[in-house]
Amino acid sequence: MARLETTSREIQKQLRATWLCYDVDTHYCDQASVGDSVRQRALCNDLTIVGPALLNDINLGPLVIDGSLFDTGKPVLVVPEGAEATLSPRRVLVGWDSRVEASRSVREALDLLADAEEVRVALVDPEATCTGKDTEPGADIAAYVTRHGARVLVDWLPNAGKPVATVLAQHAIDTSANMIVMGAYGSRRLRERLFGGVTRWIIGKPPLPLFLAR
Repeated sequence: MARLETTSREIQKQLRATWLCYDVDTHYCDQASVGDSVRQRALCNDLTIVGPALLNDINLGPLVIDGSLFDTGKPVLVVPEGAEATLSPRRVLVGWDSRVEASRSVREALDLLADAEEVRVALVDPEATCTGKDTEPGADIAAYVTRHGARVLVDWLPNAGKPVATVLAQHAIDTSANMIVMGAYGSRRLRERLFGGVTRWIIGKPPLPLFLAR
């Protein structure tokens, strides 16, 4: 509790120097209540940022991911160690697969995408479009994002026998992206992989923040 109070004072000191409107909330609870505590706060926020300290905490990290992302429908920005936490990325890679979660991640990230210098919509082994018309895969979501002011390119990528997340992460690095935007899917197994695998996606390469929604 003493450490919590000290941390709260340090955060308030930093925020006072920014002249932003803010409040700092603390909650000392048992581990079983962490997810619900985070969920209640996340419901009244635009975005939850999960940093490297939580990502490296095998006890609290999954509970925070569950509470903020899977239990609220609100987006989460995951920032692994060494990545820059920014809401003004210059180049963004969007992982697109025509599923509801991917659509929600794009909708939630529209302000970021519209302000970026370049947005690349990446499809891994694409087969069809949202509209079902005779348009190229990715053209529909590219048109949607373009209507909101973003500058969009569409990339088709082969999986080459690799997981989709690995292909997207490598393409983000190859195109000098500052952030990946993608949908998060709902099984417990995926939640655990999402939490445990974020920093392992890009082993030996520069880490990237992930903007996630479902």
